[in-house]
Amino acid sequence: MPHIYLLFDFAKDEEKAQQARHKLEGWKQAFRLDKKLLYKMERTAATPTDGDTAAKPPQDEKPEKSAKPAKGAKAKAKAKPAPGSEPEVAAPSEEIKLLIRLAFSGHEKLSEQRWVQRIPTEEPFQAAGPKVVKQGDAEFEATEKQFDDLD
Repeated sequence: MPHIYLLFDFAKDEEKAQQARHKLEGWKQAFRLDKKLLYKMERTAATPTDGDTAAKPPQDEKPEKSAKPAKGAKAKAKAKPAPGSEPEVAAPSEEIKLLIRLAFSGHEKLSEQRWVQRIPTEEPFQAAGPKVVKQGDAEFEATEKQFDDLD
């Protein structure tokens, strides 16, 4: 069964990547595309730049906030994000790529064509630079190996 790969580069936009993942999960459930639509996310560490170090909070702020026992400090402490959301701070240093594999059988050519046209036009996918790789393309084997190597 021939496959078609759709490649999306979200750069460092974790929020858009998660929106895309949720949208794909919704489509898989709604249209029963369990084995026909598979996706994997690739996260690679980007080279650190000056902008990445500026995004992290300085170490000096933490002692100042904990030294204030005022009521306002308690209210601000409650407004802080939960400890489980801290990986989002580290996420901007990662490049996020989404690989989607469409695997429709021969008699489902029309459905396959519709999904190839639909996915890149949807909101979270538009800004990610969609690229379609079909079986005859030069990058097909490299893309297939990349998809298979991801867990």
